[in-house]
Amino acid sequence: MENNINAIIIEDEELSRKLIISYLKDFKDINIIRECANGFEGIKAINDLNPQLVFLDIQMPKLNGFEMLELLDTTPEIIFITAHNEYAIRAFEHNAVDYLMKPYSRDRLIEAVKKAIVRIRSKQPVNENIEKLISQPLGSKIERIVVRTGSKIKVIPVGRIQYLEAQDDYVMIYTEDSKHLKQATMKFFETNLDPNQFIRVHRSYMVKIDQVVQLEPYEKDNYVARLKSGVLVKVSKSGMKNLKEILNF
Repeated sequence: MENNINAIIIEDEELSRKLIISYLKDFKDINIIRECANGFEGIKAINDLNPQLVFLDIQMPKLNGFEMLELLDTTPEIIFITAHNEYAIRAFEHNAVDYLMKPYSRDRLIEAVKKAIVRIRSKQPVNENIEKLISQPLGSKIERIVVRTGSKIKVIPVGRIQYLEAQDDYVMIYTEDSKHLKQATMKFFETNLDPNQFIRVHRSYMVKIDQVVQLEPYEKDNYVARLKSGVLVKVSKSGMKNLKEILNF
């Protein structure tokens, strides 16, 4: 039918793909036009077939769901379906329709699909509170950060990060040999980086704790943290207190 919505499933587990199809069997508005087992197949299918809706897994071999989205010519509406709860905030940064945690019910999937239909047909986002859309609270901390430089995708393991600096609506991520700009907030990183490894020392800075070698006075009543690389990072009064407690200075 003319009003039907073409959709693609991108999921590396065949049983998971079949489950989605089974749940949608009586849902007449959705046509599943392709099943893809990995991100590379997904990119080609989306660019070739131009679907309006994609059911997308996140953790897939070689290329994960977020990395795949960076490579698309155009982005359809996305319903993320995953076994991992730690990616929810990042999913909504990509303007996701919904974020389903496995195992999910048929009713939960249908709820997400109805929201997608409203968005597609009205061409307007569905305004809902992110906390209401997440099936479970955030859990595990992020272990890597994906950034895009031109047409290239860079994956940064958090272990390589020395410090982060807020720059308006972006955060500059510094490693031992490079720096990368990421559209995100310091609050996002403060929430999602392991607090045993990273600490907010200033409204504009976070540092990897094991990079701090010394605290030094800087002007009147102010301090800076000297990192192993020799870089000096501003430290606020509250940041100073936290650092002293952790480092026993």
